[in-house]
Amino acid sequence: MATESCDGEEGKLIGGSKHLSVDSDLREMTKNAAWSVSSCKPGNGVQCLRDDNFETYWQSDGAQPHVINIQFKKKVKMQVIFLYVNYKLDESYTPSKISIRAGDGFHKLKEIKVVELVKPTGWIHISLSGNDPLEVFVNTFMLQIAVLSNHLNGRDTHVRQIKVYGPRPNPIPCQPFQFTSSEFVTYSTVR
Repeated sequence: MATESCDGEEGKLIGGSKHLSVDSDLREMTKNAAWSVSSCKPGNGVQCLRDDNFETYWQSDGAQPHVINIQFKKKVKMQVIFLYVNYKLDESYTPSKISIRAGDGFHKLKEIKVVELVKPTGWIHISLSGNDPLEVFVNTFMLQIAVLSNHLNGRDTHVRQIKVYGPRPNPIPCQPFQFTSSEFVTYSTVR
């Protein structure tokens, strides 16, 4: 388990704007996933996390930790999570400490990252790669994002958007391995 702060590589703000710029080698992974949350206020449910509207938000309604569960039918490779939060608008509802967990199901989750955020506004980048340089992604059936605490000791939380990205499938058919960068794909065939 790694603990990171918003001042370092993990948990860093991406420009503080609403525009999300993602590497072309990555694709959004959660379009066909099953989403659930631990609790929500009426009108501020899980659908608000996926509507691409920065004015709406998921709002929890219960005891901490507040969790967002993303389940897949098969194992999926995930590389980075982007959260859109806005401390200027949400203040005590803004997450200050987040735990990222992965595993085969609800009873087999392992904490892989803990990120502390300091008054974040905009897209937050959380890399799922481990300390090992060869560990570029997490291969899992389930991802859980747990809000452990909020700024100003707030009870409920607001998260406005979530995007999870992983590597694109191998663009070259019948290739026994998958390249992770466009540079390698460029030189992958013999002419």
